[in-house]
Amino acid sequence: MSGRPLVLFALMSVIWGIPYLFIRIAVAEVSPAFLVLARTGIAAAILLPFALLRVDLRPILARWRWLAAFALIEIAIPWVLLGSAEQKVSSSLAALVIAAVPLVGVGIALATGRSERMGAVGILGLLVGIAGVAAIVGGDLETTDPIALVELGVVAVCYATGPVILARRLAGLPAVGVMSLSLGLTCLLYLPIGIFQRPDALPSPAVIGSILTLAVVCTAIGFLVFAALIDAVGPVRATVITYVNPAVAAVLGVVVLNETLTPAMIAGFGLVTLGSVLATRPPRAGTAEAVPAVPAAG
Repeated sequence: MSGRPLVLFALMSVIWGIPYLFIRIAVAEVSPAFLVLARTGIAAAILLPFALLRVDLRPILARWRWLAAFALIEIAIPWVLLGSAEQKVSSSLAALVIAAVPLVGVGIALATGRSERMGAVGILGLLVGIAGVAAIVGGDLETTDPIALVELGVVAVCYATGPVILARRLAGLPAVGVMSLSLGLTCLLYLPIGIFQRPDALPSPAVIGSILTLAVVCTAIGFLVFAALIDAVGPVRATVITYVNPAVAAVLGVVVLNETLTPAMIAGFGLVTLGSVLATRPPRAGTAEAVPAVPAAG
């Protein structure tokens, strides 16, 4: 990978590595629901006009039930739970736990009968990944909140399930149209909740800047850049950023917010990454298609 694809890869590694930091900053002053409302509203306002000019939205609207399901699973539920979790745990811990999304995807494929036997290497990958998650959580015991861990677990399941809906029920539809409409639907869903939970006073400049960064950079621009990366290197190679984003998030949490990153958490991330690579490796000829790793925008 070199030239333009390398630049796009580097951009995505940062763009989808920084949300955890800015979510942590934002939810210190605004509710998770208000953050989701602001983030999706601004991003939809940017992407929807772009989609209207570039694509025909009618085929997408014809599958409105699956579009609504995708918006709920990929955006509405995980984003509010992630914000809630980061009110209780560090952004570094949140990012490292979410790094297990590829493993969750493999587990879902196995549980639903969408994948044949993984073989010894695949099973080893799952076991290694599970050990890595245990090490990550155990490495931050002093600040770990059980409810936050459950929330992060649900986020990981949602991030692993959303792309399945996208691939099987919304396949062949313009991605920018699907994403912009999903953001718009989520914004409408959170409109009454977000207004009710709006902050009493104007948030600090740091929080306002975080919300704008999440909406404009991490969501609107991030999606467009990721689409360009897929066009440049293909969907499989593009998902390699899955293994880089959590590392970026963890480093930022330590450097900017002075969060603790223990040796156990570092080792755990390494195990999760190794396990994900082994569990999602391309199959041999004649076997079922491997479950791809799916990036999470945070």
